[in-house]
Amino acid sequence: MSSLEKSGIFTLGDRTVLRLGYGAMQLAGKGVFGPPRDRAEAIAVLHEAVESGVNHIDTSDFYGPHVTNQIIREALHPYRDDLVIVTKVGATRGTDASWNPAFSREALTQAIHDNLTNLRLDVIDVVNLRAMFDVHGPAEGSLEEPLTVLADLQRQGLIKHIGLSNVTARQIADSRKITEIVCVQNQYNLAHRQDDALIEQLAAQGTAYVPFFPLGGFSPLQSSTLSDVAVSLGATPMQVALAWLLQRAPNILLIPGTSSRVHLRENLAVAGITLPADAIAKLDSIASGETI
Repeated sequence: MSSLEKSGIFTLGDRTVLRLGYGAMQLAGKGVFGPPRDRAEAIAVLHEAVESGVNHIDTSDFYGPHVTNQIIREALHPYRDDLVIVTKVGATRGTDASWNPAFSREALTQAIHDNLTNLRLDVIDVVNLRAMFDVHGPAEGSLEEPLTVLADLQRQGLIKHIGLSNVTARQIADSRKITEIVCVQNQYNLAHRQDDALIEQLAAQGTAYVPFFPLGGFSPLQSSTLSDVAVSLGATPMQVALAWLLQRAPNILLIPGTSSRVHLRENLAVAGITLPADAIAKLDSIASGETI
């Protein structure tokens, strides 16, 4: 067993992936906009991720926009047979780097074709519909029209599977009436645990849960408790935060992102970290009141 295989496996659509994958968002420029500062390093990160065994890469054509998908294509095409590429649609980027909803049939259809072109794919393994009723978190609103568009594109053979992002439990239930939902991608980490109950529900249904901002996002997790646990285990705080997620539930798939090979190695080393029960208890206390 390779070190990365210690993270475990889970079924995503009709594919089996390792639970520790890679998120490509940080391959774009500052603010996920424009080209990277070091394109050669971005390509090297992707090469090393796949060579290390990563077989689940998360991306979107609105990262950049277009930048991360073009870098993935340059670095990895033709793709390894076991590589699963997941993208998301539902937003566009303004010239001021703003994030804007893009739910019309025309916008969604164009987004799928842009992803196919920039990734150089004939069909996309998984497409997540990113709800944009509130850019900062899940908010109620009907996803029927945009999801129906994606289901139509799925029937045309352009999409294999559909997932959801930034959504509520009600939206997931309503969406299942339209099409199969193979994964949910919401913000979740040691401190941001609003989806605790949802994760359990999805686990019982065999549905993957993919936390974005697993390390806090643009405001990295900071906690004396987290730091103390990390010191006791000889790990970094971010490694401990990722290890906690891996042990949180069997249906959690991690996609920590980085534009650095050094940080990539640190992230992938998490597969070999097992948190003892007392460490988990301390970490659980972070969400129950500790200031981070």
